Amino acid sequence: MLFRQISDDRLAQYAYLIGCQKTGEALIIDPQRDIDRYIALAEAEDLKIVAATETHIHADFVSGSREFAARGVKVYLSDEGDKDWKYQWASEYNTTLLKHRDTFQIGNIEIKALHTPGHTPEHIAFMITDLGGGANKPMGIASGDFVFVGDVGRPDLLESAAGVAGAQEPSARRLYASLQEFMKMPDYLQLWPGHGAGSACGKALGAVPESTVGYEKMFNASIDAVRQGEDHFVGSILEGQPEPPIYFAQMKKWNKVGPPLLKKMPDPVELDSSAVRDMVAHNSTVFVDTRLDRSAFMKQHIPGSLYAPFDKTFPTVAGSYVKDTDNVCLIVDRTNLDEAVRNLIRIGRDNVVAFATFDALNEYFKSGGPSQSTSEIDMKDLDLHTNDGTVVLDVRRKSEHDPESVPGSINVAHTRLASRMSEIPKDKKLLVHCRTGARSAVATAMLERNGYDVVYVNGMFSDWQIAHGETAVA
Repeated sequence: MLFRQISDDRLAQYAYLIGCQKTGEALIIDPQRDIDRYIALAEAEDLKIVAATETHIHADFVSGSREFAARGVKVYLSDEGDKDWKYQWASEYNTTLLKHRDTFQIGNIEIKALHTPGHTPEHIAFMITDLGGGANKPMGIASGDFVFVGDVGRPDLLESAAGVAGAQEPSARRLYASLQEFMKMPDYLQLWPGHGAGSACGKALGAVPESTVGYEKMFNASIDAVRQGEDHFVGSILEGQPEPPIYFAQMKKWNKVGPPLLKKMPDPVELDSSAVRDMVAHNSTVFVDTRLDRSAFMKQHIPGSLYAPFDKTFPTVAGSYVKDTDNVCLIVDRTNLDEAVRNLIRIGRDNVVAFATFDALNEYFKSGGPSQSTSEIDMKDLDLHTNDGTVVLDVRRKSEHDPESVPGSINVAHTRLASRMSEIPKDKKLLVHCRTGARSAVATAMLERNGYDVVYVNGMFSDWQIAHGETAVA
């Protein structure tokens, strides 16, 4: 048996290629939309992907299962859960729907589906047994968003992301029941999760890419909460969950009804400084500036451009601020272009029509192209700029804001800004801060694009606390 974990570091997502080397057949679990890389990996191992599956209807990326299905690959999808969480596109293709304990084979490898609801109603995990290697018991479990290293899948997303009112507590109780079954699994089983540290699908995921069932039973805090009773677990798992990025709702819908087929990657045209000027004048494109130096962005940028530094936050920021209908021009290093485009299409932002390098951007500025600057202050000096004409906007998570915050500040997590603009006053100057200056930088650019009078607050929130001598509580 061949086993490969394929990692997307920015979405902290894991897909799995599992192949039978005797027959040359392979299965992909939880693929993302740009499936060419999985196909290339399989071919490099003399394998052909003949089947694709996924653990659940994903919220954080566009699934690649339909892309595989459209190429004639057989897909295996969950038929568990209620009527509202069925795959509506499955009947168009060569699909087998799976119930609890159903099995199928890829070559000499057996895959058994286990219904593990809680994170989502239809969620399944997969027990993997290498029959060709002489095994009659599974080697491990591809757990999806059921159990992670150090955490379990959050049960609130149907309510907090997909808008199903009243869903989170019943989901948490279903997850509790599923974890009772997990506790009965053999300790030796390897555990291959769907996400790692940095994913918004949990609140305390570990950075280690895999574990064992036995290790998680011993040291996973969320599983330890199971031992303390159902009500304790429900309260513990729902407390402090981060606000999900706004694009999660769209991903849920697309992956259920059928995501748009990508078929081929976008091929953005390169712009020189003159072409950038023409595109700015035309005003039909969203510029997404990926510079890492946020103060440099504040000092000078294209009017109305969004700021999404090309680091691990890039897809989350872009998904939260760029609409799927927007035509996008990336300001990006040429060496990062392919990865940036892939990051965007994985969250359904397909209309990447153009890009310009940082050199072209500098030439644009030097030639007098229209530009904009944004006022920047340091967090420790916040009080010097606070008056009756200003409002402090804290874009940290609610769980960060509630225990310690600037008195009187408004709190909206930066990933939810686009859906809560009505709560933010337009008649006053906004002083926008977070914990380090990273989230407030992207939020400031987005608010400025939408006509708000903003000041970017850089620096550490702890500096403001030190200046006040103690933690302030709103």
